[in-house]
Amino acid sequence: MIPTERVPEILTRARGHVAPALRAAIAVLSPELRPVAEYHLGWRDERGALVGGDGGKGVRPALSVLSAEAVGAEASVGVPGAVAVELVHNFSLIHDDVIDEDVERRHRPTVWALYGIGPAVIAGDALLALAQQVVLGPVPGPDAERAARRVADATAAMIAGQALDMAFERRDDVGVASCLAMEAGKTGALLGCAASIGAVLAGADEPVVEALDRFGVELGLSFQAVDDLLGIWGDPAATGKPAWSDLRQHKKSLPVAAALASGGAAVAELSSLLFSEHLEERDVERAAALVEECGGRDFATSEAAAHLATALAAVEGLALREESVAELVELAHFVVERQF
Repeated sequence: MIPTERVPEILTRARGHVAPALRAAIAVLSPELRPVAEYHLGWRDERGALVGGDGGKGVRPALSVLSAEAVGAEASVGVPGAVAVELVHNFSLIHDDVIDEDVERRHRPTVWALYGIGPAVIAGDALLALAQQVVLGPVPGPDAERAARRVADATAAMIAGQALDMAFERRDDVGVASCLAMEAGKTGALLGCAASIGAVLAGADEPVVEALDRFGVELGLSFQAVDDLLGIWGDPAATGKPAWSDLRQHKKSLPVAAALASGGAAVAELSSLLFSEHLEERDVERAAALVEECGGRDFATSEAAAHLATALAAVEGLALREESVAELVELAHFVVERQF
């Protein structure tokens, strides 16, 4: 397991390529929207003053840059795709915080909590529109148009996955297969786009692009399995969210779906708790214990490992730049093997 303090060099290198382009893209937003977006990205503080934040690890942009390099292109070729995917990702984060009524992200107030729901929704919409403008560029060519289509398709799949995630909160029949299908859209689709869009912009053949997309989708499923574990048992100091937060929101995440499908004696009690409208603190704590007792924690851990292995297998044997494949493997381990 890669130590959490060891950050892959590609994250720093990709940030050097992508950060100036992302800032240039945000700069074209209207004066009403730009400060809101800059706050969300960590470039402004709560008073509106400019600060030196970087807006997160930048895994998706790094994947986009790597996919261009993997097929023999310069890193710069993948930058428009990297910026576009990062804009779509941040659009989804802003809207997710509104949907989930989360008041804190990365240990700061969320956009809607600070500016209001209306400004948050419009700022998210602006980032989504900007993503298409960036990837198409001033004079779209065939590769840019192909990349824009992948961004649009991945965004649609992500939104459909988010809609399922919301619907699952009100359902008592969510199985493991349904949960995995939802997570393939909600998380896997955009990571698949990120891992392939640089290759698309470089004019790579479709079989190579599809293999890189599969790598990203499977990495997304592995990442989401870990995120689901963190959503129940993660350390609030590390996640920035309260303990058992997914259970409070009645989310049918992978550990929960697996636990409910286990058929154990504790399932009836767990189901009763999860479908209670109001959960006291002791109820949430008990639900977390029952999910673990019913095997949900072990199942999600195994799924994370299995999808990571499938992701790595997707890029084996391809005619890709060897150094880039090694960096893809390192980045995949870094993304998945988070401590909690």
